[in-house]
Amino acid sequence: MQPFSRLTSKVVVLPVSNVDTDQIIPARFLKTTDKNGLGASLFADWRYLPDGGPNPDFVLNQPHVQGAQILLAGDNFGSGSSREHAAWALTGWGIRAVISTTIADIFRNNALKNGLLPVVVPPEVHARLMDIFSRDPHLTLTIDLPEQSVILPDGTSAPFPIDPFSKTCLLNGVDELGYLLGLEAEIARYEAQRQF
Repeated sequence: MQPFSRLTSKVVVLPVSNVDTDQIIPARFLKTTDKNGLGASLFADWRYLPDGGPNPDFVLNQPHVQGAQILLAGDNFGSGSSREHAAWALTGWGIRAVISTTIADIFRNNALKNGLLPVVVPPEVHARLMDIFSRDPHLTLTIDLPEQSVILPDGTSAPFPIDPFSKTCLLNGVDELGYLLGLEAEIARYEAQRQF
């Protein structure tokens, strides 16, 4: 995984509440255990027309969001099934952080294990972000993980919570197993000193 520290990016605004994991990545794309290529199926039922062509009205198909790494979603993002593929599809498209007022627990855990930062902000901050980026979609937003803050285009900031272990893993670009493997020398020293 790529380490996450401070990210400044354009923003994809998806002002839809209760987006569940089946909308993020429909079930027909879950036959794979490989992350590669799932970005093409992100929001497939909204992103593509029945003939398979891109839906010009869907935000991911609009030129101003290409290369954006932050998704500003509506309330209650990621509810539904526990499919890890939802986090894979988002990161496969290039999203590094999702901002909402609430993020479903299982989705949040899957996101953190896959280098995707779930950012929960208070409703008033969320409403302000929606207003700012709806008026000018070309602005950028900064997320500072070490400081646990979202820095708005006008320079003001809002804090967000994250547990210390997940923060450490994201900052170092490792999942739980990678974190443990990083302690291999200390584990070996402990084992060598142990008396059975």
